[in-house]
Parts: sequence; structure tokens; C-alpha cells
Amino acid sequence: MKNTLMATHLRLVGMAALWGASWSWGKVVAQSMAPLAAASLRFLFASVVLLLWMHRASALRDLRKLSGRQWFGLTAAAMAGVFGYSSFFMLSLQLVPAGKAAIVVTLNPGATLLLAAILFREHLNPAILAGMVLSAIGAYIAISGGSSAALPGTLGIGELLLLGCVACWVAYTLIGRLVLKGMDALTTTTVTTVIGALMLLLASLGFEGPAAWQALGNAPLKAWGSLAALAFGATAIAYAWYFEGVKVLGAGAASGYITLVPVFGVLFSSLWLGEATSPSLFLGAALAISGMTLMHLGRRRAERRSHGSRACR
Repeated sequence: MKNTLMATHLRLVGMAALWGASWSWGKVVAQSMAPLAAASLRFLFASVVLLLWMHRASALRDLRKLSGRQWFGLTAAAMAGVFGYSSFFMLSLQLVPAGKAAIVVTLNPGATLLLAAILFREHLNPAILAGMVLSAIGAYIAISGGSSAALPGTLGIGELLLLGCVACWVAYTLIGRLVLKGMDALTTTTVTTVIGALMLLLASLGFEGPAAWQALGNAPLKAWGSLAALAFGATAIAYAWYFEGVKVLGAGAASGYITLVPVFGVLFSSLWLGEATSPSLFLGAALAISGMTLMHLGRRRAERRSHGSRACR
């Protein structure tokens, strides 16, 4: 039992490392391939793995049981979480260092919890609120480089594209809560990946044209290796390990490992890409990660109180 738990914890650390490395891999790909073509290939490759996984789990037959409302929700989730997020992801990495990008996405949980409080009237305890503030300050410092002159109106296109990533991820999460209740994670991930891959493919052919696909043959081997790592490592394997962690430890404990993602993001961008790590980036990272940790602890506390009140009834 102890060995099983240890293996699960190690895989969750591996998941965080793969998601953190995705920013460095994405940077390499974005510098050598057309962004939409590369993003569509990433999710087409991942779709094959996930469909095989569903087939092995005898879950493909369950797709016929999905209602029209669920298919609509899956399509909307794919539009936001795969098509939108991946487009902003690849486009931003053409302009922004991978380490900075990994810090900015620490805004995801805070923005999601804030909108959930507005839309679903979820309670925000002091720990969650403090975490939101810390994450926002940390992300701001990472974006601005510590300069107070870098106000939102003067942010570059790359930073604004990163905020597009945040907006898409928040939309993806909230769509899932609204219309995908009761669906298992494997089905949701696989179907949204397939639909999103097709959306990216059509967008690439429409906006980038066939020439972008012909140019893929000239991309260096390093870019193809990074694309394969994104598809099979940061998508298929990382999600598999995350689902296992949720199954063994619960969603709350497994999601706590996501706080390690920006740590690995900055580490790998420095080691692999040689990106400069300024003091302001370290400060922003420390504040943002601390904020994510506080939000996670605040959510765990709220969940325990909710379960306790139900038990009393």
C-alpha cells in the first residue's frame, strides 16, 4: 500500500514536471513551426493515444449515451480549453519567454474561483482571497519585470496573449461545471481533445494555408521532438498520471501538485533554453506559487467544512 501511494505521489510530481516543461517545448515549437499547424498536430497525436486509452478501458461505447446537451458542452469546452487556449499558448510563446509565461498562468485558479463565486455564489474564505491577491501580484511582477511603469495599457502583445490563455482556461473550467456534470474525466478529456484538434486543423488550413503544412518538413528535429513531447508527455501521459492521482488520493490532494507547475516551468526554461532568470521573475514566482498554495489550502478547508456540515445533518 505504501509503495502504491509513493508511486502515485511520484507520478503527480512527474505530471507537474511535464506540464511545466510544456512551456519550454512550446517555445521551441513556436520558433520553428506555424502555431496553429503545430497545435493541431499536438492534439491530433494526443487524440490517437487517448482514443486507444478509451478503447482499452471499454469506454468508447459510452459515447453513444451522451445527450445533445453534453455534446454541446463538450464542443464549447473544446473551443475554449483546446482551440482557444492552445492558439494563445503557441502565439504568445513566439513573443514571450517560456519562464514568464509559466508564471502568468498562475492566475488561472484565482480567476476561476472569483468567477465561480460570482456565478455560483461559492464562498471565498480569507485564505482563498489572500491567495488570489498574492497570485495576482506575483503574475504582475513577472509580467512587468518589476517595473511600476508597465501598466496594463502598456503591456506587449505577448503578455496580452498570455492573458487570453487565462481567460480560455477559466471558461473551460466553468463550462465543465455548468454542462459536463456526471461525465468522467477520461471521456471529457478525450472528446474535447479530438474536437479541439479538428478545430485547430480547420483554422490552420483557413488562416495559415497549405504552405504552413508544407513548411513543417523543414522544421528541425528538435522542434519535432518538442512537439512529440507536448503531445505524448504533457498531454497524454500527464493527464493519465493526474487521473490516477485523483482516483487514489482524491481531487483536492492531486490538484495540490499543480502548484509545482510554474516551479518546473521556470527551471526548465532556464536549463533548456538558457533564459535569464531575473530577481523580479523569482520574486513574482515565489508570490504566485505562495498564492496558489494558499488558495489550495483554502479550498481544502472549505471542502472539509462542507462535508462536516453535511455529516451533521
